[in-house]
Amino acid sequence: MVESAATSLASILVLAAGFAFAAYGYHKTYKYMVLKKMANAFEPGDPVLELAAIGKEIPKSAGGTHWVERPEQAIVDSIIAGHDIGHYHLFIGEKGTGKSSMLLEAMRKIDGDGIAMLEAHSDLEIFRIRLGKALDYEFHEDYIGGYFSERGPRDTTALLDIERALNKLEKVALRRRRKVGRPLVLIINQMHLIRDDEDGRDLIELLQQRAEQWAASNLVTMVFNSDDYWVYERLKQLATRMEVLTIVDLPKAQATAALRNYRQRYFNETVSSEILDMVYDRVGGRLNFLNRVAKSKDMLAACDAIKEMEKTWFLNQCWILGEEMDDDVMDQQKWAAAAVVLATALVDKESSMSHTYDPELGHVLPSFPLHEAQQIMTRADFVRSLDRLNLFSITSSAQVRASSVPMHRAFKEIVAQPGFREHLQATIDRIAAIESLGRTRELVAKDLVLGGRYEVRKVPGGVDVVLKEKEKEAGDD
Repeated sequence: MVESAATSLASILVLAAGFAFAAYGYHKTYKYMVLKKMANAFEPGDPVLELAAIGKEIPKSAGGTHWVERPEQAIVDSIIAGHDIGHYHLFIGEKGTGKSSMLLEAMRKIDGDGIAMLEAHSDLEIFRIRLGKALDYEFHEDYIGGYFSERGPRDTTALLDIERALNKLEKVALRRRRKVGRPLVLIINQMHLIRDDEDGRDLIELLQQRAEQWAASNLVTMVFNSDDYWVYERLKQLATRMEVLTIVDLPKAQATAALRNYRQRYFNETVSSEILDMVYDRVGGRLNFLNRVAKSKDMLAACDAIKEMEKTWFLNQCWILGEEMDDDVMDQQKWAAAAVVLATALVDKESSMSHTYDPELGHVLPSFPLHEAQQIMTRADFVRSLDRLNLFSITSSAQVRASSVPMHRAFKEIVAQPGFREHLQATIDRIAAIESLGRTRELVAKDLVLGGRYEVRKVPGGVDVVLKEKEKEAGDD
């Protein structure tokens, strides 16, 4: 019995040691493979570039593009190539100005070496998945040890998973810096899609803390890309190493050159300078609009269609209902009236400007400082939501103007309508009347309605009130 027991004990010890060594080896191998996979995500060649070659029409191979290179392209190239160190960057500008295209072009020039790019999302779980896809990180969801643990690795929040992924990225960046000598680059596109709520602010704070730390140690250069001003306001509160690059519409010379190149590419047609000037006068230097116009057979008709589309969007969101509006829609009409008042003020300011068109720069849209725009609207909480809807634009220098040249043309058409200012004033008066009615309390004394009257006299210690009813006339029952 003793011999059998010793044999069994020895067998159990051998098996236990074998399992322990196997588990330890699996654990170490798994952690090694996690870092290796993440390092491979930053090797040359990126799926984003292949998708861009199809979706955004940017050639994957080197050798020139069909769109005009923006003046900021050299700065973007230096950032993406890892030469600009010690900072993280925020690209801000209106939708369609070419921010993403510049980033993709800079990535193409170095074949995505040392770069990862992802699109932001309002849902933190989706953001987590996209970050994991960009970094080739599974968040330990494929770790076999999770089957034996009392609490699985996914029993947590998306924000904690994002923190874990950034911890792993930091280890990869440390190894790469010793090997290559330049930082990794992490691009987060469309930051404005993150919700401006508690979860969204926590995510932005987490990303900014990492960006500040990594910029100081030259480990990772983070690039945030946003269309909306509120992201800049949020980042500015804690920013010490942040650099802001504002992307605006192209100047006239570059815009007409881009339109000429687009037209040559799509229709093999050489456009006269007169037509190019007419198109620029109507849509400005927004690359998105120029590309859309160049694809149309009738470019001037396409310009008018863009303006009508912007006008319809504004009217559908912000039109005022006049004196006959119901009191149930007053909250929405406060917002709409404030937007229309600001649009009217921008149109009126244009008439007092010394010049609205520069021969070299092109359009000079009227604008107000943000605090003046809030004063004009008499509300401080509306203008940022109008920026999110692409009705107005708030620049990085806190200037409020129309979101685009076609939108400003739409403002001018709306304000020029017969009876518009009377209609606006009637709406404002109706809102004031409804608010006054809501602040008014009416007391009805029935005795007075029936003809009675009160006699009030002062008595020692107070006031005496006596009701004198109406005397019945002869013949009354």
